[in-house]
Amino acid sequence: MSARSSDHSAAYAVEAALPVPPPLPHLWAASGPGAAGSSSTLPLRRTGLCALLAATARRHPERIAFVDGADKAAWSGRPALTLSYGTAAAITARIARGLRAWRLAPGSRIGLFLPATIEGLVAHLAIEAAGHVPCPLPLVWTEAQLEAGIQAAGVSAVLTQVRLGSARPAEAFCRVAARYFGLRYLAAFGPEVPDGVLNLDELVLDRAEGPGIAETGGGLVTFAAADPARPVLRQGDALLAAAVAHLAAARIGPEERILSLVGASDLRGLVTGLAAALVAGACLETLPVFRSADLGAAMTHPVATHIVAPGFLEGRFAACLRPGVRAPGEPRSLSFLHRAPARLERRTAWGALGRAVQSDPMILDVCAFDEDAVLTCPRGPEDIAKVLDDGAPLRAHQSLLALRREADGSLAFHGQAVRRTLLHRGTGAEAGEDGWRVWRPASDETGLAAAA
Repeated sequence: MSARSSDHSAAYAVEAALPVPPPLPHLWAASGPGAAGSSSTLPLRRTGLCALLAATARRHPERIAFVDGADKAAWSGRPALTLSYGTAAAITARIARGLRAWRLAPGSRIGLFLPATIEGLVAHLAIEAAGHVPCPLPLVWTEAQLEAGIQAAGVSAVLTQVRLGSARPAEAFCRVAARYFGLRYLAAFGPEVPDGVLNLDELVLDRAEGPGIAETGGGLVTFAAADPARPVLRQGDALLAAAVAHLAAARIGPEERILSLVGASDLRGLVTGLAAALVAGACLETLPVFRSADLGAAMTHPVATHIVAPGFLEGRFAACLRPGVRAPGEPRSLSFLHRAPARLERRTAWGALGRAVQSDPMILDVCAFDEDAVLTCPRGPEDIAKVLDDGAPLRAHQSLLALRREADGSLAFHGQAVRRTLLHRGTGAEAGEDGWRVWRPASDETGLAAAA
């Protein structure tokens, strides 16, 4: 970090009382097994995630909102932090004030090239609070892909950081900006922000008086299949609906903890992480770099925990959660994330975990269909394989998310959670006249097989 902003602790330690809109109710309570067949609608107003943060901050400022993984300093050069809702809202408002000073039209798209750390989370919320649209950029992209992606999405500014492992993303974006003149602003978290790059830590330290978190429509731009040529715009109400549909199955309560090992650069990561935590009023702890030791340390905290992890790590969890060993933070649920096309077999509630966890947490499968839909189902008699194969009813309210099989066997989705706009025609399927959108994978095979 630069000398002017050398004290991270001071920068992230000030609470602020913010004028905020009234909170949304826990809408997932209106979803459930009985709600799927209801003919009524469950409209969600267009509300940004930043408004949910501010609402909880006003009523429960001391509640823990975000927690970094313990090894963060080793690969980012920045300390691991823990923020309450009040502190997170104050920092979000400060960064948003700085972003509003930029000469950008309202609703401009601002790229986010940040891992799922506290900096990435508050930057996402600050973009919303400033009246703009966050555009998370996949961390696996090359410099050429970054240039193509920001051009395809019409990104006018990028927020990043100086160090990410051995990579130096701020320097990479300086080279991109030299070739693409549409990138008007570039800002980064330190340490040692390069010349010509705005210092985001200085915005955090700026305690000038100004408006707090505004009521915005929210929304975001992501990329289908992490393809730079396939940007997808989703409004705030659709993102909120997707999170509520997920929580209808995951059942995460206020003050509980989501422990996520998944990035926040696509719909499935945001729905199961940041959006789910803010809708539920829960804590989000992130482990962007997975190590069994870090997971074990995180599980020692005595708080109700819901783990979110990539599906390929299920076997690792079987080794970490040993039979007969009850950790204080033993999970209440384990959500394993998949991306279609994938083989989703009907399985026991435990799958690879066997009977490893003594308190019998709920096991869920979460499948993302590009950036169209996120489907969450608990394992059991009506698991995700049965839902996809037989059309079993979803736990979410049908106005939020509904699924059906077409005559040719394709899947079709309907509801507020799947509303999105392709920024370039021909890069995905549009909804039909009846509002149903048929999803087909890029390959010829459906890739969705239910095997008894």
